[in-house]
Amino acid sequence: METKTFKTLFTPYTDMYGKTIDINKIEIPKIQRDYAYGRTDAKNSRKRESFLNSLLKAVNGNPITLDFIYGAIDGNVLTPLDGQQRLTTLYLIYWYASKKEGIAESETWFLKCFTYETRPSARKFCEAITTRELALENGKALSEQIKDKNWFPLEWQHDATISSMLVMLDDIQDKFTCVENLYTKLEKISFYFLPIGDMGLTDELYIKMNSRGKPLTQFEHFKAEFEKQLKKVDKDMAERIGSKIDREWTDMLWQYRNSGLGDDNDNTTDDEFLRYFIFVCNIICYKNGGSPKTSDEFDLIKEFFTIQSDDDKERIRKNAEFLEAFFDCWLDENKKSIHIQSFFESFASNEHFANKIKTDYNVNFLEDCLRNYADIVGKNRRKFTLNQIILLYSFVVYRNNLSKVSKEEFGRRLRIINNLILNSSDQISDSEDRQGGNRMPAILKQVDSIVLEGKIADSDSIGINFNPYQLEEEKIKLEWTNNNIDKAEKLFTLEDNDLLYGQISIVGLDTPDYFERFESLFKCDWDLVDCALFTIGDYKQKERNGWRYQLGSYMSDGFAWKTLFHKSENLSGFDNTKRILRELLRKTAAFTNDYLKSLINDYVEECKEKAEYPWIYYYIEYEDFRIGRYGKYWWHDFDNSPYVFTTLYQRQKPSQNSYNPFLKTVNENVWREYFGNYIYLNEDRSIIETQNSYQLIKNDVIETVLQEVVISQNEKGIDTENRIEKMRKMYNAISVS
Repeated sequence: METKTFKTLFTPYTDMYGKTIDINKIEIPKIQRDYAYGRTDAKNSRKRESFLNSLLKAVNGNPITLDFIYGAIDGNVLTPLDGQQRLTTLYLIYWYASKKEGIAESETWFLKCFTYETRPSARKFCEAITTRELALENGKALSEQIKDKNWFPLEWQHDATISSMLVMLDDIQDKFTCVENLYTKLEKISFYFLPIGDMGLTDELYIKMNSRGKPLTQFEHFKAEFEKQLKKVDKDMAERIGSKIDREWTDMLWQYRNSGLGDDNDNTTDDEFLRYFIFVCNIICYKNGGSPKTSDEFDLIKEFFTIQSDDDKERIRKNAEFLEAFFDCWLDENKKSIHIQSFFESFASNEHFANKIKTDYNVNFLEDCLRNYADIVGKNRRKFTLNQIILLYSFVVYRNNLSKVSKEEFGRRLRIINNLILNSSDQISDSEDRQGGNRMPAILKQVDSIVLEGKIADSDSIGINFNPYQLEEEKIKLEWTNNNIDKAEKLFTLEDNDLLYGQISIVGLDTPDYFERFESLFKCDWDLVDCALFTIGDYKQKERNGWRYQLGSYMSDGFAWKTLFHKSENLSGFDNTKRILRELLRKTAAFTNDYLKSLINDYVEECKEKAEYPWIYYYIEYEDFRIGRYGKYWWHDFDNSPYVFTTLYQRQKPSQNSYNPFLKTVNENVWREYFGNYIYLNEDRSIIETQNSYQLIKNDVIETVLQEVVISQNEKGIDTENRIEKMRKMYNAISVS
């Protein structure tokens, strides 16, 4: 959308429709009210103070873009319909800056092009201050300096516009007197400019929209421009859609009015309509294979509803009908709004319920869109996520195909889509810059296939879309539920487990009894679950980078378990974890903490009886090995040195809170500078360093090995003596000596 400054408003330019705009005069029409920003009542005084403070902040710092200036152009004359107050204020501040800094008339010629037609006195006042001599005097109010001039008649003081201008000039003088290079810095103040010169609506539109003394809104600008472009394609279509905007669609959106941010309580649905309009345009963009580049509604009108070439009418007609369907779908056969909240609640919940998807979002996806969609495009953090876009699109597709898809069919198909979304965080993207590029076009094609046909489309035919692992799992589960209708709800309950969120391959489908057993297991203490799994085997998974490993953790957000239970290209060892988990699930139908403790105690006692202490023994027996963070561990060389590893406090890298758990168990004062891999022994800076089959006592200063303490191991490289007990004795003996 074109932005202008007060000065550049008088510079010819080509608008977004290819028309040359050349303004050489701004004329406030007779139908406009007086200049009000300078009135001295409390309301206008607060408004004036706030506005000038915003302008002062802009000239001294970051630029500001004001709201729309909207007007009709006849010849080269601009007649503002909305923006009179802002234009007049900018005119006055430019005039003040030019006088304050002695700017030449050849550069300030445009100030003579601003005038009022409301009263002859206001017009003559504007002419006088821009043509008469006036040297500013320090320490004297600007209004008094002007009124002292012989060209200022006394009766002008009774003109409401002139008296307001004088008040404003005094406040401008007070605010900006110390600003250096003010005239140049005023270029930091811009506004959106929208001309409507060829619409033939100047007085008619102003009277209609401003009859109650209210300025035109951005939405009114938008609606006028939108209808104008549609009329160029199909007048009947434009009138039909225009009527729906004013009636049926407004009635439908009425329950969501005032959902805008800030203090905007205008009791209209304007903002809500525009947010949903942007959403629909973005869907059109995705459907055409593109990535949205703007959330400016006027730019979207130009992109999707404005004739660009001779054969463009059919494209625009299809886009308009698409938009119409996205709004009409929320109406019943009588063109009245359905009960939208109840509709969404019949398919979605924040808890597990039969025949509903479980979601962390507000279940009324339309409401969230109407409240938050304005921030969807650009560098700002998304408030209405791509996940929500896909889900809302799914609902719209269903609403537009009620005769083809039953409620029961849609409920099952929506669950598939939700599972795919929850397990495709690495795939869902509409950015051309992100690896994998914009997958939203293919994702929406997949949604169409699932909602309308109940089939998961082959990625080779529609393009790369959701997580391929999850797509394959959903195909298998769909066939399984069709053949096991009586067990479907148990599967859906498992899917909604917070640790699985839709991906159940870690449990599998071949033993349905395991569904409830998994629920039972993870209602137990997670620290016990972790240890119990290790009594069966080494279930950890290795990251593809080759040095970090993922284990379980008792941290309450479940990050570690979620990572382990979701098959990913970033980790290897999923099938081994699955095997060990299933072996644990096989042991009992109902898990308790006591049962898990018995498994753990049996394992520990067996190790002691056999005098074999694998690294897992230490992990289970000593709490310091289980850090309770993200379940991340650093093995330097697991195959050759399983006893040499570091707990990681952060997800990605070692930190000062990391430590070697063998040393930490001996003495909690591990040396933080080296990721907790050393213990200081004495003031001579002797240290203990642990290795796979021995411990070193070294002098840190001269880097000399003072003693090597060997840990007995068998032919398999497994400790045959408890190294921690041996290290504790060694540490205590050295500390005492």
